[in-house]
Amino acid sequence: MAAKVEMYSKVFCPFCIRAQALLERKGVKVIVIPAANDKAKRAEMNQRSNGRNTFPQVFINGKHVGGSDELAALERAGKLDALLAG
Repeated sequence: MAAKVEMYSKVFCPFCIRAQALLERKGVKVIVIPAANDKAKRAEMNQRSNGRNTFPQVFINGKHVGGSDELAALERAGKLDALLAG
C-alpha cells in the first residue's frame, strides 16, 4: 500500500515546489492542500503541525514530517523511502 502524502502549500513557494518535486521523483502522488489564502486550511495546518506556519508542511500517513528541509534531510539520511513504503 502506498503512503498517503499530504502537503499544505502556497502558490509560487520555492520550498513547496522543491518538496513536491522530491516526492514526485519518488513516484508518490502528493495531495496538495492550498492553504495560504484559506483561513480554515491554514488553521488546520497549524493545528496538525503543532503551530508551524511556514510552507510547506508535509504529512506522511498522517504523521507530520516537517517542511522542505526536513523532507530533504530524511532523503539524505536514507529514511524517506521507509516512510513512503506505507
